[in-house]
Parts: sequence; structure tokens; C-alpha cells
Amino acid sequence: MRLTTLFTIPRVLRHSDAIGADLPPDDAVVLDAPDPSLRVALAAAASGDHAPAAELLAATREHAQWERRDTCVSRLARASLHHPGWLDSWLEVSPEDPDAVLVKADQYVFQAWQIRTGARARHVEADQFRAFHAVLRDAVPVISAAAELNPHDPVPWRIALTQARGIQAPREVFDTYLAEADTRDPHHEGCHVQALQYLCAKWYGSHEEMFAFAERAADQAPPGSRLHALPLQAVVEYLIADDETPGPDPYRERAEAAVTRAQALSDSYAPGDREAAGFRNHLALVLWSMDRYEEALTAFRSIGVHATTSPWTYFGEARAEFLEARSDTRVELAMKVPFFRPSPRPPATGTQDWERELAPRSVAIASTGPTEVAQAALICGHSLRTAPAASHHTYVEVVPDPARGRRAALLPDDPLTAAADNFTTGEDWPALVLHRTPERSSFTLLHRGRKVADHAWETAAPAADHARAAATATALARVYGLSDPRPLAHVLRAAGDPARHQSELVAALGLPPLPAGYGGRQEILEGLPGARVLARRGFLAGMRDTLTTKDGVHPEAPPQAEPHPARWWVLRTAALLLFTSTAVYAWWTPDIGWFRSTVMTLLAVDSLARLVRALRRRPVSSTPPPATS
Repeated sequence: MRLTTLFTIPRVLRHSDAIGADLPPDDAVVLDAPDPSLRVALAAAASGDHAPAAELLAATREHAQWERRDTCVSRLARASLHHPGWLDSWLEVSPEDPDAVLVKADQYVFQAWQIRTGARARHVEADQFRAFHAVLRDAVPVISAAAELNPHDPVPWRIALTQARGIQAPREVFDTYLAEADTRDPHHEGCHVQALQYLCAKWYGSHEEMFAFAERAADQAPPGSRLHALPLQAVVEYLIADDETPGPDPYRERAEAAVTRAQALSDSYAPGDREAAGFRNHLALVLWSMDRYEEALTAFRSIGVHATTSPWTYFGEARAEFLEARSDTRVELAMKVPFFRPSPRPPATGTQDWERELAPRSVAIASTGPTEVAQAALICGHSLRTAPAASHHTYVEVVPDPARGRRAALLPDDPLTAAADNFTTGEDWPALVLHRTPERSSFTLLHRGRKVADHAWETAAPAADHARAAATATALARVYGLSDPRPLAHVLRAAGDPARHQSELVAALGLPPLPAGYGGRQEILEGLPGARVLARRGFLAGMRDTLTTKDGVHPEAPPQAEPHPARWWVLRTAALLLFTSTAVYAWWTPDIGWFRSTVMTLLAVDSLARLVRALRRRPVSSTPPPATS
């Protein structure tokens, strides 16, 4: 670790909690969140019903909504890989339906790439390549049928361009397909993205050819078109190529021009707009990689909860990479703020959508009584509300404090998980922490102060990998003493309705049902019988209460500190000034020894600490502290 990094750690601890405080919490971020109508179609498809998908795609065809149609077809095709029954029954009933055939064509391409994987060619086995090419060859008649059934549709030609890239089609074939796509929609984003992939250096083109194509398409695009961000996608492809060139970067100016163009396009969309999420994620990645952290934070703000698979999947699991880059941006900015300067405040933009609707609703179920939870949670750093749940279980939720504690600022983003991590340490009983948003439901199992298992269901996500689901189910069964983990694995691999699957898992574990209202309001335990609040304590006060509270007794609320009179503030301020000036004089004058200089310094530090502690105890919000019962 560099010495300069050590010096900046105090800045990070002081400022990182405030920088980006208006960003959505990690649990609110969803990967490739569908719009409401597509969400309905995907959920119905997961249960075997193709009618909503047929209705949705028919509307996009009738109204020539080619961009939206492309998005819907891609998502439905991916979903059909894991739940093929609905598409098979649709084709059986309507084999000439242009929408069903189009989804089938795209399914072939997604299936082929699933076999090949997204790895570089040198890391793909020969057997994978043979299967990859075989599936792509099988796709040819289906793609042709989709193009013939709806001659005005550019989406079959986007699929054809992807297929041509996979089978190593010559340039003449690529040019023909691209011309066919341009004839139907000269500004279709999906077709241009696939053409850019064909022309990039890792496939069949070069950096120069890729940039020239992207810039030409952007120059010809109408105002507001997402093609204005196509050069930004070229920048991402150039960055991941990782070419080492001596001397100045030959594409630096073009990359900066692409960023400027994409920022102007982003400004034309509302914050959190789902339609702009794709190019905004590319923008955030590029700005972050260029160390332009202020602008990257602005891009992350504009993204809101809408992370996208591309481009983050180039670096690993897409959602995790997005969250890591966002966190790193906050840390880098905090390192640049002087320690004694006030933490920067986020721009005043009013209440964000995620605050009103998308913030995760959280509750934990601890497998012990409320008194045991309260005694174990005395030093967790958060105020908690507990309520009895059935026999020998406890519901737990976080009660927002008027002012966030210092230790809470250093803990992970989710306060309930951090609190459960603390209060299960050294205990035999586990705690299941549950989170829910409109698009995503998840859980984290904590036992003996460590994470044992976690899982998330998302509306449009495919079923979980069988091996991973089985491992998670085995861990859950071991902690809760269940002999057969297979029912748990079945629930973990379910898809389509995250909230229902979360409730099914709680029932399968033999835990009390989720409390009424969970998923709606933020705090739901207040009205339950026996609900009580455990007020947050300082670390030393928490240790003292831990040692003095009798077993089986709910800890009392800490006494409220009485406000100091004006005379106290005057005397303490005067003492601080006196001791500080004396200490400076003592260290400056060679006649005064080190012992007296040190004593004066310690007195000055003590006076400062008393003033700071008193200032922190003063009310900083009109919101009263949580009442205890």
C-alpha cells in the first residue's frame, strides 16, 4: 500500500458516506429491468402462457415500434431458453405467426452463444465451436422465415447480422445484411450495434473501421436517437482490446468526443429513464475508466436503479461489476476531499423515484426470542424494532435514526444485514435477512456472525444454475435442521414472481410467514403485538449495557443526554483556545520541555473531543428519536 493511500483513508472514512448519498441502495439496483408490459409477458411465459407475449409483439409490429420490438424479442428469446414450453405451444398453435417465428429465430442465436460463451476464441474448446456453428446453421431457415413473414421488420436482419458474425460470414454477406436492415430502418440501434461488433478488431475489422462506422452512423442519426452514443460503444470495445501502443493514444481525441456526444444525449433524457439505461451504463464505465470520477458519479445518478448487462459483463458478473465501479467512484472522490472540509452534498433534485417506490423493504427473521435479539444487538450501531413471531422467532427491522451513527457510516450499505451480522456473532441461532423491491427479492442467511448463503430472484432473470441452487439449498437445510434440501432447491430455481418465491422459501424453511405489509411501507412492525424499539447506543455504552443487563430482561433505553447551558459552551470554547495556544507556544519554545508540551497538547485534544461530542449529541433534525415501548 502506498503511503499516500494511508493518508487518504481518514478522508474516505469521513466523506464516502456523504458522497453519492442520493444513489439508490445496492439492493434496489436491478439488471436489465423490463418495462411493465414486458414484465407481465415474461412472468406469464415463465408459467407457460404465451398470450401476453403474443399480444405485446403484435402491438409492436402493428405500430412499427422496431426498437421496442427488438428489445422485447431479445428478452423473450432469452427467457425461452429456460422455459421453452410456452414458445413451443405458441408455434404449435400458430406456426406462421411472424412474432413467434421471430422469437424462435433469436432463440437459436442465444442458444448458440450460450454454448460458445462470451470468452475469447482461444479459450473456447473445439467441441463448443462445432456445436456453436451447428446451432447457427440450423437458425438460417428460421431467420429467413421471420424475414419473409414480416418484410418491413428490421429485427430479423439484426438476428441475421449476429448469426453472420458467429459463422464467420464473408464481408459481402455482412454488407448485404446491413443494407437490408438499413432499407427497413436506417437508424435501427440493434442492427448498428451488431454491425459494430462485426467491424471491431476482436472479430473481423479494426479499431479504425469500427470508429469510422460508429461516427458516421451518429452523424447521420436524427436528434435524440440513441445512435449518437454508438461511438461510445466503440470506445468500450477499444478499451477492452487492451492494445499496448507506444507513444500517445491514437484514439484519445475520438474517445473524448464520443463521451461529450453521449453526455449531451444523456442530458436530453430524464434521470432514471429506462430507455437511456443502455448508453448511460456505457458512459459510466468509460468515465470511470478515464478517472473522470465527478462525471462518472453524475452518470451513475442518471442511471438510477437500471444497470444493464452490457458492458459490465465484459469484466465479470454484470451487476456486481456495476456496484463495484459505483462504490469505487465514491471512494475516489472521497479521497480528494480535505479531511476538515465539510462533506459535499448531493445536488438538490427532489425526491428520486427509487426513494418513493424502489427502495428495498427489509425485514429479518431471527430464530430466537425478542429479548435474546435485543441483548445480542446492543452494540450493532443501529436502532432496531423487534416483534415476536410465532414461537421462538423474532421479526427485526431497522428504525431510521435522526442522525446516522459514526459506526454505521463505516458498515456496508444495507443496515439490517450489517446489524444481523453483528447480533448473530457468538450466537447459536441464525437470522434470515429479506429484501424486496418491485423487481427483485433476495435473502441473506447469517449464522454465528458470518454469511452462510444468499440468493436473489429477479422478474426477468433466468432460473438459477442448478449446482449453485443445490449448494445454497444444502447450506439452508444444514442451518435449519432440514433433512431434504430438494424442495428448497426447487424454490431457489423458480423464476417469474420474485415476491412469491421469497414467501415460498420462508414457508419451506418452517419460519413464520412474512409480516403483513411487507413490501409496501418501510416500517411494518410497529403495529404488531409486543413490538419494541432497541435504541442505538454508542460502543462503550453498548458494552456496558451488555455486561449489566440481566438474562431474560429487555435492555432499557439509554438515558437522553441533557442539553448543556450556554455557560458550559463558553467555558469549554475558552479552554480549547487557551490550551491550544499554550501547546503551540510550548512546542515552539525550546525552554519548555517535552513533558509539559505533551500535557498541554492532551488537554487541548480533550477539550476539542468534549466539544465535538456535545455537538454530535445536539438534535440535527426535526424528526424526534424513536420512542421506546
